[in-house]
Amino acid sequence: MSANVFTKEKSSYIMNRIGIMNTWPGGKSWEPRRMIFRSLAILVLLSAGSLSAKDKLNVLFIISDDLTATALGCYGNKLCQTPHIDRLATEGTRFTRAYCQATFCAPSRASLMFGYYPYASKATGYTSGRKEVGADKDSWAQHFKKNGYHSARISKIFHMGVPPDVTKGSDGADDPESWDEVYNSKGPETKVPGLAQQLSNNPGGLKKGTGSSQSFNVVEAEGDDLVHSDGKTAQKAVDLLDKYKDMEKPFFLAVGFVRPHVPLVAPKKYFAPYPLGKMVLPPKISGDQDDIPKNSANKRTTANYKMDLNQQKGTLRAYYASVSFVDALVGKILTALEATGQRDNTIVIFTSDHGYHLGEHDLWQKVSIHEESAKVPLIICAPGKKPAVCHSLSELIDLYPTVSKLCGLKIPGNIQGKDISGMLDDPAVKVRDAALSSGKGRLLRTEKWAFLDYGKKGELYDMENDPKQYDNLFDQSEYADTLAGLKEMLKEKLGEIGKNDLNLNNL
Repeated sequence: MSANVFTKEKSSYIMNRIGIMNTWPGGKSWEPRRMIFRSLAILVLLSAGSLSAKDKLNVLFIISDDLTATALGCYGNKLCQTPHIDRLATEGTRFTRAYCQATFCAPSRASLMFGYYPYASKATGYTSGRKEVGADKDSWAQHFKKNGYHSARISKIFHMGVPPDVTKGSDGADDPESWDEVYNSKGPETKVPGLAQQLSNNPGGLKKGTGSSQSFNVVEAEGDDLVHSDGKTAQKAVDLLDKYKDMEKPFFLAVGFVRPHVPLVAPKKYFAPYPLGKMVLPPKISGDQDDIPKNSANKRTTANYKMDLNQQKGTLRAYYASVSFVDALVGKILTALEATGQRDNTIVIFTSDHGYHLGEHDLWQKVSIHEESAKVPLIICAPGKKPAVCHSLSELIDLYPTVSKLCGLKIPGNIQGKDISGMLDDPAVKVRDAALSSGKGRLLRTEKWAFLDYGKKGELYDMENDPKQYDNLFDQSEYADTLAGLKEMLKEKLGEIGKNDLNLNNL
């Protein structure tokens, strides 16, 4: 379709529809990128349902590892520097209530890629989810591959052990059927030259260097970005985008960064903006842990990790440095997408596999089903969609059906996520009354309530009046009816999820 089908009047209308002016926080004006006419022609073709292969929208899926939304500027962090992700958020739809389906790497990734809740698939542990769902089920990437897309993976999309699979440059628990093209990004992790520290399980800092793989090991590394796995991942993405610009087929490119997963290793220049003295830990509330059940979900505490105050601040500093490293690499990829002329016909998604605790409630890392661990950053930037902030509930499992719909593909009938593409047109649209996440327990999150279910014990928070989850109402008699209603809602939701085509005894 020729770009000259657009009259001046029609072009003006469309540009007004997608939004010409907006403001940065603080009121400074900025002008979003105007979509070129080719992209506008694609949108007309999409609505007409007559896309050629070359004119289909591309997909660039970028996923970070163990990234909490609270570390990003666009989600309110005032210290951690993430200008490129923040800019992407101003150009797309930023979701403020997006939840993972598991607060562990492997089941979360299996869920978003295959479209089944972990409760349905039982895909946990070191797995892609393929064994659990069967050879006849298509992953998200595979669905695009079968529908005329060139499907490529760089680094960690399905589960991959960090650091062991990174240092070996191996596939991890990948699903080969999903891809036409795969690349692993071998990196030195803690073996890189630089200032190395172990900031957990190291009272007084007496142990020099780094320790066990899941400790808070930190290296302010010598050398540039390309020394590291993530630097190589970004460069490979740049190379592929240049190659794909002349390809007749549309692409589905999945780019996985392993930071800020431990070890917290990044080039030392990314540590420079974060002197220890400027690190501000979350509030330490007296008695905060008294009403949090002492179970495997809530055991990764400051006390159990034997961290003094400076070690806690040092961990936060290293995490922020790792996040800024990822942000710079995201910027590099987006610049390449623009430079190759593909930005305006590519859907860009940025997210993480789950959240992360950085000292809230004196908890650290993942596994818990509190808000910091279960909620994820999610940005979807699609051609022709006006920038927005969406507060409606959404889940990572919704990406598979949503992006399929946006690209004009049929949504497979077996998958369990919901199409949330309507939220990109109207952020007030709601498709869920509750979100479900699992870890060491299950989280049912409605707009008002967070119910953390551990069986006989649990936590209940009024998220409108107590968004930081300080006051557990689970045992308070005046909330008995509310709790009973949420338990019934959870039971019904699990029952619905259990009715699937995997032939498993889920109930």
